[in-house]
Amino acid sequence: MPPKLSAADVVTLIDEANRAARRLHRKLHLPPADLEDLSQDLLLDLICRLPGFDARRGSIGAFANIVLRNQSSRIAMQIQRERRAQDGWMFSLDAPMAGSREPLKNLLLEEDALASWYGQRPFGIDMHHDRLATNCVLARLRDDERQLCRALSQFTASDLVAGSVFKRSSLYRRIAALRPVLTAYGLGPCWDDFGTP
Repeated sequence: MPPKLSAADVVTLIDEANRAARRLHRKLHLPPADLEDLSQDLLLDLICRLPGFDARRGSIGAFANIVLRNQSSRIAMQIQRERRAQDGWMFSLDAPMAGSREPLKNLLLEEDALASWYGQRPFGIDMHHDRLATNCVLARLRDDERQLCRALSQFTASDLVAGSVFKRSSLYRRIAALRPVLTAYGLGPCWDDFGTP
């Protein structure tokens, strides 16, 4: 059964939750808009845990401090996990960009696509870099390797075998020999699409 709380106890709970939210907000370098949400999340968790409060063991402030510290730790771990999964930080769209007073949302173009809203490079830039890298690699390959790359760019390995252009074993042997060459020139991962025997 939840304990009976006085008005002073409620004020204490709210103050402790706000203090813990400010501390966590500062430690995690979160955008200003997240402070109120953080405070409400901490307060909600604290209210849910109030049935575990025993006035004989300590004050409501001490209980709130322990509960808020534990919940703050869980929230911090979750945010750090999300940041690692996104390979860095999520930027607030309202935050100004470095060297500019304009917020990020005013600087992103519609053509930049959704990836740019998450701090990734626009797709067009990736395509341009891939095209340049591919041209550099193709210029360094022997003629037979270049012909194999051209054939694989137009047909799947199964189609080339079915069309009697290559024997299956020799085609996969040539692909296996070509992979380290392409990797050495910087195009390794994209060639895994050709499959393995």
